[in-house]
Amino acid sequence: ITFSAAISACEKGGQWPWALQLLRVMGNSCVAANLLTYSAAISACEKGAQWLRALDLLVFMGGAAIVASTVTYNAAISACE
Repeated sequence: ITFSAAISACEKGGQWPWALQLLRVMGNSCVAANLLTYSAAISACEKGAQWLRALDLLVFMGGAAIVASTVTYNAAISACE
């Protein structure tokens, strides 16, 4: 929950590099990311105009067997606009 809250705060603050860094730290710490975590990271990328990173995260979610929600897809699509 702490990682998800921190990534959400990064998203709200437009700090996409920190959001992605926290996502990496989660993986290195053996803490599993979930739908909320990925959605917040994708939204952070969207707000930072990082469409390629947003799409990379969407693909990575699929590989991790996390089913994206409508909100997640919308954030990824908006990142591409």
